[in-house]
Formats: sequence, C-alpha cells, structure tokens
Amino acid sequence: MQKGELMKVGETEAKTVLVRSKLPDAEYVVNPYTGCELGCLYCYATFTGRFVGEPMDNWGNYVYAKVNAVTIFSSELERLRRGEQAPSILLSSVSDPYQGAEKKYRLTRGILEALAREPYPGVVSILTKSPLVLRDVDILRRIPRAEVGLTVTTTDDRLSRFVEVRAPLASRRLRTLAELHDAGVETYAFVGPLLPHFRYDPEALDELFAGLAKAGVSSVFVEQINLRPYIRQRLWQILKRESEAVQQAYRDASTAEHREALDAMVCRLIQKHGLKLRLNKVLFHNES
Repeated sequence: MQKGELMKVGETEAKTVLVRSKLPDAEYVVNPYTGCELGCLYCYATFTGRFVGEPMDNWGNYVYAKVNAVTIFSSELERLRRGEQAPSILLSSVSDPYQGAEKKYRLTRGILEALAREPYPGVVSILTKSPLVLRDVDILRRIPRAEVGLTVTTTDDRLSRFVEVRAPLASRRLRTLAELHDAGVETYAFVGPLLPHFRYDPEALDELFAGLAKAGVSSVFVEQINLRPYIRQRLWQILKRESEAVQQAYRDASTAEHREALDAMVCRLIQKHGLKLRLNKVLFHNES
C-alpha cells in the first residue's frame, strides 16, 4: 500500500465462523475478518484473498468484516455445547482479531462476550499483534481458561517495522504482554517466524527471550520461517535492496542445517530464561 492510499474495508456475511482446525494446539478456529491490514511480509495467509476476490499481491491492502460473525458464532457455539463439547478455540488463525477494523465492528469482542456468557469452560486462546486486546480485559477475566498471545519476532523496532509493515511496534507488544500479565490474564508469546538473521546474531535472540520473560510470559510457541514460493517471492522484492549478507541469511533459511542451528539456540535460551516451549518443539512447515 502506497503512502496516502486508503485501506479497503469491506463487509461480507459468513456461512460459518467456528471452524475445525488443522493446527496442532487448537481444535477450532474463529476468524472474524478476512484479510489483514498489518501487511506482514512473511504472512502465509495471503491465500485467503480468494474468498473475497482479492489477488495474492494485494495482501495488506484490504480487510473484510464478517458482519454476522457474532450471530453465527453464538448459534454454532450453542450447537457445540448441546453435545457437551468444550474444545479449544483460537482467535484468529489467518487474520489479526484486533486489527483496526475491530474498533468499529467489535466482532472479536462480541464473540468473547458470547463465550463469557456461559462462561465457556474450554481453552479460549487469542493471538494478536495489537494492544487493542487490552480493551477486552474485562471480558477475558470472565472466561475461565482464556489466554492471550502476542506475536513478537524481535525487540528491534526498526526491524519489526521492516518486516511487519503496519503492525504495532515490537516494544509496544512487549508492554502489552506485561500489562495483560499485571491484569491477571494468562499470556504466552508466539515467536514466529524465527527470523533467519538470528543464527548469526545470538545476542539479539537472547534479548528477545529475555524480553518475553521480563514481560511475564511463561510459555512460547516458536516457528521457523515459512518460505513457500508465494511468500519467498514477496520477501525477495524487499530483500533485494538489502546487503548480500542479509540476502544470504534468508537463502540459508531453507536448509536443514540452518533450522537445526536455530533450534539448538532456541532450546538453550528457553532453558536459560525459564520458559516453556509449547508443543515441546520448534515448529516447521515444509515448503513444498
């Protein structure tokens, strides 16, 4: 999106919003929005544009609010609970649930209110990059097993602005984790993607895990960068302006040797800072 260009915000109606998940740590996912204004260069979710007629290369320039999401979710949750099921639910898997459109549409808040009404006994997990989640602390406290994760990929605000184009700065995300912790909300961090340059800058990676521990986080998900062709194409348009050393770090990221070296670094730092590695491994998605 060029400077001065307006974000396209549209509205759509969903047929379903409570969807079975293929993720390893969530049984169902809820995505109140299609598209994401944050425009992170490494995002894998660009494929979702096909559901609203948007091309892959327009990722970050649009968001569609599923205006009936709260109503649909409430009825789907009621059906689920009639079967006495309380599976784990994640908001959101392919879009940030607290991007700017949430200020107007309040879909995430409405879904949380439906969960708090019972209150829902299963795990309710939120994953975001936005401090707007603090607005809903009052509801989160009413959901017995609610937890909030912030994606934090670096403590360097300049780097976070480079790869996470319109996302809140890394320092603000760390403060949000600390504020949630102080408010009594269970927190975790998602270090994903694990940026390739950390292999050659162990002090920066140490600083990242130290920052998470200081913010009160007790557990983290860690995921190697996904370099499927459509992501690699988008990244390379930006990386070609960088130094050869930076470009080489990203080329190396596709190798098993690189991943194994980073995995070992992560495991040492998890132990050093008293953190728990969720799923007991660093995640990796095959690029083929």
